[in-house]
Amino acid sequence: MNKKALLAFAIAVLIPLISYFWVKEASDNATIMPAHYLPDTVINHIEKGKMTDDTVWHKVANFHLINQLGDTVSLYDLKGKLIVMDYFFTSCRSTCPMLTQNMLKMQQSFAKGGDDMSTPDSSIVQFVSFSVDPETDSVARLKKYADHYQIDPDNWWLLTGNRDSIYNYAFQELKVDKFDTIPINPDFVHTTRFVLIDKKFQCPWLL
Repeated sequence: MNKKALLAFAIAVLIPLISYFWVKEASDNATIMPAHYLPDTVINHIEKGKMTDDTVWHKVANFHLINQLGDTVSLYDLKGKLIVMDYFFTSCRSTCPMLTQNMLKMQQSFAKGGDDMSTPDSSIVQFVSFSVDPETDSVARLKKYADHYQIDPDNWWLLTGNRDSIYNYAFQELKVDKFDTIPINPDFVHTTRFVLIDKKFQCPWLL
């Protein structure tokens, strides 16, 4: 087996495996505050004669966007789940197919019974992909893209809607520019990183 074949095999095997344990660990340790959480405010108060600081961690706001089935969905519909997000657009021919394939492997790793062909267990985790080109990515285009990759719509939303709403959400709520090592263009939000939101809608935690 040549080097290219070995590399391709390693990527195909390791990415879903690492992703599975990453999300599973976050689920098992949901009460532990990861280092990547951002504080919104720090409240000072006196307790037993001593000044004490309480940190209010960043909680992402709700959104209302349209998925690949034409349904209006919201983040707060996903109470009690871990949420994995990314950014893509259907006409992308560079990193988006890789992101989608990796997200698909993550979704399949949560299939009931461990069978890649069975239905993913939607009680644990939800996958969300925001289009960074919502003017082009209509519901019909998202549906065609989803069908091409055999994406389960119950467990993975491909979202379109108002461009300003999607972009403001990326920077103001998900804080995608805070931890990414590569600067993100505010006029075209695109990152190869995934965003993990915990069951309390706190974030960001980027992988």
